[in-house]
Amino acid sequence: MSDDTPNAQTVLDGPDAVRAAVGTHLGHSDWLEVDQERVNLFADATGDHQWIHVDPEKAKDGPFGGPIAHGYLTLSLSNLFLPQIIETKGFSAGVNYGADKVRFISPVKVGDRIRGGAELVEVTDVKGGIQTLVRITIEIEGGAKPACVIDSLSRWLS
Repeated sequence: MSDDTPNAQTVLDGPDAVRAAVGTHLGHSDWLEVDQERVNLFADATGDHQWIHVDPEKAKDGPFGGPIAHGYLTLSLSNLFLPQIIETKGFSAGVNYGADKVRFISPVKVGDRIRGGAELVEVTDVKGGIQTLVRITIEIEGGAKPACVIDSLSRWLS
């Protein structure tokens, strides 16, 4: 989401272009396979070593038939996906402001491929710039329901 983002599907230059894109689907990221190594590294980084994530043998007999990614790993991958979708120009800085709502709808099983899609839902004026609400939907390839939906807030400073 910075001026040096390569290959973004949508480029918005300045506040007026961002405002004009409200209600627009901005595109999709590339597909990413969630492998056990990524899940294990996330477990190490967060200290969450619950067996449904990190013990493939035990997880075979668990509620999902195998290990699943942490919900917060799925959420955090939105930061990998968004720069592939949108590039903003004409701002001195962009910062994450938070999330209005996050929903974990379907588990991501190890080996699943996921991608992000983004829609610009709202733009509001704030001191020194604008704030955007982008709805990020993380899809599971072949899945009937998304893995995660995030209403992400960002501030874009003039």
